Amino acid sequence: MQIGYARVSTPEQSLDLQRDALSQAGCERIFSDPASGAKTQRPGLAATLSHLRAGDVLVIWKLDRLGRSVKGLVDLVGDLAGRGVPFKSLTDGIDTTTPAGRFFFHVMASLAQMERERIVERTPAGLAAARQRGRVGGRRRRMTPSKVESARALLAGGMPPREVAHHLGVSAPTLYRWLPAGARDAGNPT
Repeated sequence: MQIGYARVSTPEQSLDLQRDALSQAGCERIFSDPASGAKTQRPGLAATLSHLRAGDVLVIWKLDRLGRSVKGLVDLVGDLAGRGVPFKSLTDGIDTTTPAGRFFFHVMASLAQMERERIVERTPAGLAAARQRGRVGGRRRRMTPSKVESARALLAGGMPPREVAHHLGVSAPTLYRWLPAGARDAGNPT
């Protein structure tokens, strides 16, 4: 039996194109989800997977309808293969019911995995090169040197720390991090 799965990212989008293609491909049952592919909890996909039995074929309109991450797709297809359930992607031309289709899927998955590993390798090198040029990653610091001096002056004038933080547009913990109690007291001998 061929079981279809269709997905759109938002409830406002239509499943008609996918449902029609899956019906024309011979799917006897079609499950669907109006949910982002990034979501791991999709009731329609869960129902599809629980409905599949050995010998059934999972049919999807396009590979990205099943999932977004390559690892997730490879794991899912591996799990299906372990259960004796091949799958077909209509627009991508992938059909794991044939030896050529299984080979094509694994080549594509291997290429995607290699690209992911290359990205992981390049990232530290890119960050190091940026640091050498004086660029520092992360969020911009909320407390500039002028804000630190203003905070010291306001605190020295007797303003409570929470009001100083509010006045400077930072949180009290941020103020305390930049001007710990010992540092505030050391600057103001009484």
